Amino acid sequence: MKNKQDFFEKLVSAYAKDLYRYAYWLCKNPTVAEDLVQETFTRAWKAIDRLKDEKAAKAWLITILRRENARMYEKYQPPFTELDETLIAESSASEPLPMLEKAQLQEFIMQLSNDYREPMVLQVLWGFSGEEIATQLNLKLATVNTRLFRARQKLKQMVQMSTKTAHRTLGKKGGGFNE
Repeated sequence: MKNKQDFFEKLVSAYAKDLYRYAYWLCKNPTVAEDLVQETFTRAWKAIDRLKDEKAAKAWLITILRRENARMYEKYQPPFTELDETLIAESSASEPLPMLEKAQLQEFIMQLSNDYREPMVLQVLWGFSGEEIATQLNLKLATVNTRLFRARQKLKQMVQMSTKTAHRTLGKKGGGFNE
C-alpha cells in the first residue's frame, strides 16, 4: 500500500457510515454501535498491513466489526429494549409515506430472528452476494439462500398482516373502507 495513513483515512471516510448502520442493526443501541465502529477502526489500523487486497476492505471491516460485537457479548447478553412508542408515533407522523414504509420495513426486519436478520441485513444494507454472505457468516451458500428466502417470506407475511390490521382499523373508524 502506498501511504498507510492516507489509505486508512479513505477507508474511514468510505465505510464509517455503513459500518455504523450495520453495527446498529446488530446491537440496536446507538452508543454501543459507535463504540463498535471505533473499535473496528482501531483494530483495522493495527492490522492494516495485513490487508492484501484493497477490494476486500469492505468485507474485512465487516468481519472485524462482527468479531468485536461477538467479543462484547461473549459473557453478557443485554435485554431487548423497546422503543418508546410515543416517540415513534410523533416522529413518524411528520414523515412522508416512503420514509414511513422504509421505517416499517426496518422494524419488521428487526423482528426477524438473528438467523434470518443478519443475512438479510448483509444483503439489503451492504449489497453482498449470497457467496459473500456465506463467507462472512461462515455458512454454506445453500444455508444462506434458504435463510434469505425464509426471511423474505416472513417479511411478506408481516407486511400482509400489517396491511390487514390497518384496513380493519380504517374500517372501524368509519373511514369508508369495507373489507
